[in-house]
Amino acid sequence: MNRLIVSALLAGLAAAATPAFAEDYASGAIKTMDSSKGEILTDAKGMALYTFDKDAQGVSNCYGDCAVKWPPVTAAAGAMADGDFSLVTRKDGAQQWAFKGMPLYLWQGDKKAGDITGDGMGGVWHLAKE
Repeated sequence: MNRLIVSALLAGLAAAATPAFAEDYASGAIKTMDSSKGEILTDAKGMALYTFDKDAQGVSNCYGDCAVKWPPVTAAAGAMADGDFSLVTRKDGAQQWAFKGMPLYLWQGDKKAGDITGDGMGGVWHLAKE
């Protein structure tokens, strides 16, 4: 069952004066999707989201080559935390979405919606699950 968790395109959303909750990089949504490994978090395009064991609550430790392979799910200016979703400030000042305090990433090896090829990578990357 897909459930829309976050959307900047909600009907009746006020004009630009209202801060966006999610970045509009993928039509502004994080949702859930059933996979062979259970219900997972995805972006609006259905691309799986991941967490990194070397991160700490509210702290990203994925930079340089790591961030090329595992792009952080960044937030638009004015994004606001809500419920289990929070924002982590990266070293460059960019805001990154986190779920239950753990920063969220995409995996360059996932090529299409529903791919979950990054799960378990290096023993430190895991599908983000609600």
